[in-house]
Amino acid sequence: MEQQFSHFRGLTMPFEIASPDRAENVSHDLVDYNMLRQDNVLLEGLNHFSGQTWQDQLESFGELCGREETLHDGNLANRFPPTLRTHDHFGNRVDRIEFHPSYHRLLDSYIRNGLHSEPWEQKKAAYLARAMKMYMQTQVEAGHCCPGTMTFAAIPTLRHNPNIAKALEPQILSRRYDPRDQFYGDKSGLIFGMGMTEKQGGSDVRANTTQAIPQGKDSWGDIYEIIGHKFFLSAPMSDFFLVLAQAPEGLSCFLMPRWQDVGVKNKIYIQQLKDKMGNRSNASSEVEFHGAKAWLIGEQGRGVATIINMVAHTRFDCLVSSAGLIRQSTVQAIHHCHQRKAFGKKLVDQDLMKQVLADLALESEAASIFALRVAHAFDQQSHNETERNFLRIATAVGKYWLCKQVPLHTYEAMECLGGSGVMETSMMPRLYREAPINAIWEGCGNIQALDLLRVIDRHPEALEAYLEDVRDVASENSLVKACLQRITESLQDRDHLASQSRRVMIDLALALQASLLIRYSKSEIADAFCSSRLLGSHHHYGVLPRGTDCSLMIARAWPI
Repeated sequence: MEQQFSHFRGLTMPFEIASPDRAENVSHDLVDYNMLRQDNVLLEGLNHFSGQTWQDQLESFGELCGREETLHDGNLANRFPPTLRTHDHFGNRVDRIEFHPSYHRLLDSYIRNGLHSEPWEQKKAAYLARAMKMYMQTQVEAGHCCPGTMTFAAIPTLRHNPNIAKALEPQILSRRYDPRDQFYGDKSGLIFGMGMTEKQGGSDVRANTTQAIPQGKDSWGDIYEIIGHKFFLSAPMSDFFLVLAQAPEGLSCFLMPRWQDVGVKNKIYIQQLKDKMGNRSNASSEVEFHGAKAWLIGEQGRGVATIINMVAHTRFDCLVSSAGLIRQSTVQAIHHCHQRKAFGKKLVDQDLMKQVLADLALESEAASIFALRVAHAFDQQSHNETERNFLRIATAVGKYWLCKQVPLHTYEAMECLGGSGVMETSMMPRLYREAPINAIWEGCGNIQALDLLRVIDRHPEALEAYLEDVRDVASENSLVKACLQRITESLQDRDHLASQSRRVMIDLALALQASLLIRYSKSEIADAFCSSRLLGSHHHYGVLPRGTDCSLMIARAWPI
């Protein structure tokens, strides 16, 4: 060896040999930041929608969500998904779901911070504050939010049976997370799941074959025995489930407990946990009911009309959490590009990358302000008929459009990180797997489009309330005005309305997003959105109009 390298003696090396354990020009994980303080749309939304009294609480929550240990729990909850143990070592049927401790910590935080309860506590702007919390909590990890959402959303459906609501609401609204697998009467807090779809019907729940057989009454109302199955029962470790089954007078809604009494489990048998591509931390299951006890909620034959109160709130959470996922992808991309250099300067300072980052930020702001506007309508609906009508359209439109924007947006953000973005130790692969889930949960795109047509047909005043929100700004923006004209023409073409309903959905979403940005954001951002999204053609990221102030948009999205 000495002889082999002797000819290098005396030479001066023109560069320093890099140490193998020291990396230069690399990014670092985005941790220990405040998700509220560094989000201008949320901060401004508190003023726009009268939520200022919540700011201190939301700032504390934003700090919690941005902590390294909280974000690490999100990673662990997905890396170690739930497992099913059907029997114990003696052969007894137990149907027990086992979760990683990180999952329990996240759901405990969800419950402790009132995401399941605040709108039912009659506080001003509570829907808005809860939406902001949900938006931030989703950025930590989305799967554990599913049982939290269903617990929150169960309240309006349960109120169709006042006896049950009175008995259970104190435990449902409790801020104590109690994961113990035991009789609901002995627990300090309750979690809810939901089972609607079956193998043969899917979204067509009227094709359900599960039977509900009357068994008499008790103090909670009519008791039934449920025989059949659910192809998707969400959160099977829950204390109660809202399910649909065929009663003598038609499809009806039922409340099914996991335990019938102390030491007596209900006859719910978990066949398998779904092996999902995303939403890995959340237990979704296939179950059979072998004479499970349940109480009727609402009227026989009115199951869809009864449970739709729950579905409206779960769809609302789908659109809010989609805005949160879009936000997280955006900040991951911008954060990385502030750290990484190429060709002599930081990525964030390179003209072509600035186009992409600004476009991602633009999509994020439009999604976020849409979600906050819908939350505000929920806050106003009890005393404002216009807002109540607005919601009939806005929830379906937001569920359709925001959920569909997540996959392409997440991929584009992932590309900004390059090879590091596809590493399983990064957050990006988890965000990418999560990206299509909300579009499928609670009714896929075609279901939302068909629901929109039904609402327009039955409640024309709802469409009028929605469009009125847009007309306020149409007179000052020709592109918004043209988009409104397209909507009108599409709705008048009754022969092709069903086949073109997705186009109507898109135009309705873009028109409202544009009007909100014109009202509440900087003029440069509103102008860039209108000129890049409202021309009726498919938008491709990174092709903003010439002259767009990309630096302003990036700095607004990530004010470091």
